Amino acid sequence: MVTCTRETKSGEDCVARQLGSTETIHGFLRAIWKLDHDLQRVSKRMEATVGLTGPQRLCLLHIGRRPRITPSELAAGLHLDRGTITGILSRLERSKLVARDRNPDDARSVHLTLTAKGRTTNRDRRSTVESAVRRAFRRVANRDVETAARVLATVSEELHVIAAVEAR
Repeated sequence: MVTCTRETKSGEDCVARQLGSTETIHGFLRAIWKLDHDLQRVSKRMEATVGLTGPQRLCLLHIGRRPRITPSELAAGLHLDRGTITGILSRLERSKLVARDRNPDDARSVHLTLTAKGRTTNRDRRSTVESAVRRAFRRVANRDVETAARVLATVSEELHVIAAVEAR
């Protein structure tokens, strides 16, 4: 931990050094990895109890909020690649939760909609990831949620920079 003294140029410099400390970074990464582990655990539990994994549930919610969305738009909106979305949508279709409707203006594209069963499933939010997030949000101030979202988005941007360099 960094100790800030009067000799520090500004309190802001001191905070920046504290936030950039190895201890702080490792603690933040541990929190992210714990969250990832917990998301995976709940996703497996959801599959056993609700019949949907976390990513499948998120797709169902997104399609419910944006009827007639295309698979490409869904992939972009959820930050998933097309292959992942294709597999998820196939499972949702086999379960009769989602239907693909041909685009009348472009036969090569489809729109996604929830079936009656999908709409019913979409309304049941018990024991889901989003129910846990909703409860957590009730326990913290809105500004903290907004700050956390900005921090996570910024970390994600930095990870994309590394991935783009490695892809070259």
